[in-house]
Amino acid sequence: MIRIDHLFIALDDWQMTVSLTVKAGSFCALIGPSGAGKSTILNAIAGFLPHGSGQIFIDGQDMAPLAPADRPVSMLFQDHNLFNHMTVAQNVALGINPTLKLNKQQWQKVHDALDQVELSGMAERLPRALSGGQRQRASLARAILRERPVLLLDEPFAALGPALRKDMLKLVSTLAEKNGQTIIMVTHHPEDARLAADQTALVQDGAIAQVGPSETFFANPTEALKAYMG
Repeated sequence: MIRIDHLFIALDDWQMTVSLTVKAGSFCALIGPSGAGKSTILNAIAGFLPHGSGQIFIDGQDMAPLAPADRPVSMLFQDHNLFNHMTVAQNVALGINPTLKLNKQQWQKVHDALDQVELSGMAERLPRALSGGQRQRASLARAILRERPVLLLDEPFAALGPALRKDMLKLVSTLAEKNGQTIIMVTHHPEDARLAADQTALVQDGAIAQVGPSETFFANPTEALKAYMG
């Protein structure tokens, strides 16, 4: 479970205070206008952004003493962050060991992860030979191999077309359920939340304006959600 208690963040003259609970193994979507603080929440959970007060707990553990590399979190960005001089398999293997010194069993895990994201025949290709969707699949495979219980998605599929984005969301949901991961996803597309998320939160002006199970969230919108949806 992820629990954010009265988290306060100040960036220049902008401030946000957030409390949010996400059940273990569930999928939470953060929607809202640009600049509302959605990505800020993810960066705080991952440890990339310091906060002034409040606490972040993952499975009961306070994240404050932990550096980003030590937190039980993987993060997937809109930029796939693949190294162009490495093969797809090597890029994915970084999720196990940054030195790429893997034993036979670990390399098998790499190929198993590529199978899961339907890239089994592209292990030796360079990223430039892949489509945008395939590059994001490779990034997802690397995140899977890190075996962290929390997966943070910062609009990783925003540049994809509607059909491909839908396919990627289904793939993420399936793999997360299989691996028992908890997901928090930032998206500008409410339909993504309807499709994949168990829980949706509207982030607006540095605060959570509405949160709840996705079905009732959209069925019973607050005035803030109505204004955002148009």
